[in-house]
Amino acid sequence: MTDTPGWASPSSSEPPRDEVRPPADAPAAVPGQSVPPHGAPAAPQGWGAGHGGPQYGGPQYGQPGPYGWGAPVSPKPGIIPLRPLGIGELLDGAVSTIRTHWRTTLGLSLGLAVVEQGGSLAAQLAINGDTGQFTRVVSALVTLPFGLLIGVVASALLTMVVSRAILGKSASVGEAWREARPQLLRMLGLSLLTGLIVGGILLLGFTPLIGYLVAGASEPAIAGLLVVVGLLSLPVAAWVGIQLSLAAPALMLEKQGVIAALSRSRRLVRGAWWRQFGISLLALVLSFVVAMVIATPFAVIGMVLGFDSLIDQAGTADPTVPSTMLVMNAVGAVLASTLTIPFGAAITVLRYVDQRIRREALDIELARAAGLPEYGGAGWGDQDGPNPARL
Repeated sequence: MTDTPGWASPSSSEPPRDEVRPPADAPAAVPGQSVPPHGAPAAPQGWGAGHGGPQYGGPQYGQPGPYGWGAPVSPKPGIIPLRPLGIGELLDGAVSTIRTHWRTTLGLSLGLAVVEQGGSLAAQLAINGDTGQFTRVVSALVTLPFGLLIGVVASALLTMVVSRAILGKSASVGEAWREARPQLLRMLGLSLLTGLIVGGILLLGFTPLIGYLVAGASEPAIAGLLVVVGLLSLPVAAWVGIQLSLAAPALMLEKQGVIAALSRSRRLVRGAWWRQFGISLLALVLSFVVAMVIATPFAVIGMVLGFDSLIDQAGTADPTVPSTMLVMNAVGAVLASTLTIPFGAAITVLRYVDQRIRREALDIELARAAGLPEYGGAGWGDQDGPNPARL
């Protein structure tokens, strides 16, 4: 049987019964013995199904474990322990994915970054000087469809790589491509629809301001008021964006359609919006800092090499950006994207997995898919073992 990097529970495409499910941060109930034997230490917070309970072959109450007498041990076949994750564990899991599977993650992101930045650089060099100070804006608009396609491919392939890394397995670029290819068109549709929804909210908020300026009016007080109205759309767009932020891994790993994946994301985020927002914001800030640290030296080198050209063009009506600056900026962007693309993709997948562990005890299914015998696993890819794509 051919092993596959995707996995999903059999009922994952069905709407969960949220009215009967405990809160996201509540410990799962353990069938059978609910209190420890007389004289045994009480179970720590978070003890529940799939975290070493007696019925799954973990340490019994009152029996010594690796971390103390009766303390439960969460299995960790791959980059994360199979239990609800803390923020530090999410970040560590993303970094561990890049470090452990660097050949696939960095090779994949490097190749895609070279293609994307190469296309952007070619567009900038082609129109440089013809659009003056608007060169960057025009080049961004020209390369936007190309960049969207590259982003979709990167997210799809890296999702498959991370899904295997969670189970302690590696995936080559070819294996990830074979698994992701059937869902690529849906992934593209999901990205377009999500962008239209979030972008439409922002456009709706700033439409009065745009219309006012296009009409030629120049009353500062009214313009300022319309700016405030436009800014009010930012939190609405952020709220909707976080609600839909887990749709991509749901679509790729559960083999769902676009609308079903969006609905799935909303259900998983429900009741945990602030946590998801905080993790997403922290990951975005860290990615930005890393990108600036890597790209800034190349930007400085480009400015030094193109300094004479900038001096010669001082005061001209249509200055052009020196080619050396464009090339060095592209090199810095490639190196920065090589690290930030897999980091961002891993964070998104791990957020999705964490929510499913909290809501649906996915950790038990993952432990079985990883082949852990104490959880009833038969080994990855065994003839009679579990197929992760059907979990």
